[in-house]
Amino acid sequence: MSMIFELPFGMGHCAQSHSIQELSSLMSKSVRVKVLFVCMGNICRSPTAHGVFRKLVMDAGLMDLVEIDSAGTHAYHVGESPDRRARETAAQRGIDIGDLRARRAKAEDFHHYDYVLAMDRDNLDALSEICPPGQESKLRLLMDFAPDLRIREVPDPYYGGQRGFERVFDMVESAALGLLEDLRGRYL
Repeated sequence: MSMIFELPFGMGHCAQSHSIQELSSLMSKSVRVKVLFVCMGNICRSPTAHGVFRKLVMDAGLMDLVEIDSAGTHAYHVGESPDRRARETAAQRGIDIGDLRARRAKAEDFHHYDYVLAMDRDNLDALSEICPPGQESKLRLLMDFAPDLRIREVPDPYYGGQRGFERVFDMVESAALGLLEDLRGRYL
């Protein structure tokens, strides 16, 4: 099945339809959207969001247009793989996050990424403290992209059981779908 997208007005071909491959080729030189997911330690929520969104973007054939990463506001787990329970939950849903490694978010991330998406208000506040002036509009809560759920924060499942990781996955998946639609509407 071939998907067709309209280029945004001002892209030089505003009245023509293009396949994903054509769109990729036309836009890769000028538009590359960069998304950073952030939680506290970068081993549960943000790598789950990273993996879910990466799979959605890959399935949509848009990997050439979207850069995805994840980080933590604290350095507790730098260099570590995602939590075993997060990896298992993702694997049960057909997503591999075993290649991801925890890193700490830094002020420079705001200059590189178009979206810096926090999992909860505590991490949003921590990111606000390192956000350079003029970059504040890039910082949001991930759940802003799933308004129908009426949940503003992704809870930390670290000290809970497997059910918490499954709930987090479901929430993140809903928000990731909304984020992809937002990117399509703005850039793709």
